[in-house]
Amino acid sequence: MLFPFPIYQVPIILASKSPRRIDLMQQAGLQFTTQLAGETDEVYPPELQREEIPLYLARLKANTFLQAVTIPDDTVVVTADTIVWIDNRVLGKPSGREDAIHMLETLSENMHQVYTGVCLTTNRKQQAFSAESKVFFRKLTGEEITFYVDRCRPYDKAGAYGIQEWIGYVGIERIEGSYYNVMGLPIQKLYRELCDFINQ
Repeated sequence: MLFPFPIYQVPIILASKSPRRIDLMQQAGLQFTTQLAGETDEVYPPELQREEIPLYLARLKANTFLQAVTIPDDTVVVTADTIVWIDNRVLGKPSGREDAIHMLETLSENMHQVYTGVCLTTNRKQQAFSAESKVFFRKLTGEEITFYVDRCRPYDKAGAYGIQEWIGYVGIERIEGSYYNVMGLPIQKLYRELCDFINQ
């Protein structure tokens, strides 16, 4: 289906291998290709807090991509990074099974924030924005945590969980903010920001 809006005519590169981000952009009808320019060392200044971290990393990914790949002037590169923030610290991707279990024990019966930073980049300009969602877990049992970790192996996910997976259905009481942001891409805000970006 062709959509009658300018945003759907712009060549877009999603510089990510995340299946969740790919799926969300596909469901929104965006025409894009995926391409990577090697792994980015996701290191950030220690003084950064909350949304400052994924914004920094999204810009870093964009700049690394442009240094490695030549793109046409009309092409927009989309990069993103998502973190889980709780007790004034970041929960990144777990290093293994025990780390994933420990992360979910930390999230159990607690509220945490999910921040995604997104960067839109062309050869001429760059714009970044962020989204925040609050996620409330009920108290999880040890059996539920180990069942989920062993079944879904959430080692590629910040905070060791996917809201669209079993643990999200049975463990999350409510969220405040964008559900899709928790998945890794605030697609409604991305749509609006892309519309503004291509019209500037």
